[in-house]
Amino acid sequence: MQEFIEKLADVLDTEAELTVDTALSELEEWDSLGIVGFVAMANAVYGKKLAVLKVRSARTVADLYALLK
Repeated sequence: MQEFIEKLADVLDTEAELTVDTALSELEEWDSLGIVGFVAMANAVYGKKLAVLKVRSARTVADLYALLK
């Protein structure tokens, strides 16, 4: 999980302290570009093809992690 959080922080280019409970709505960087970056990371790093609508429905960092399982 920690490795995922570090990759997410890199993708979002955020200085915020991310935890599994971090609400995505509180992150300035969680916008359309952040979502596209996450989808690209999921595909490139984890081999997962995610629908943008599923990603948009995520509310926390833990929700994003669950999409990769």
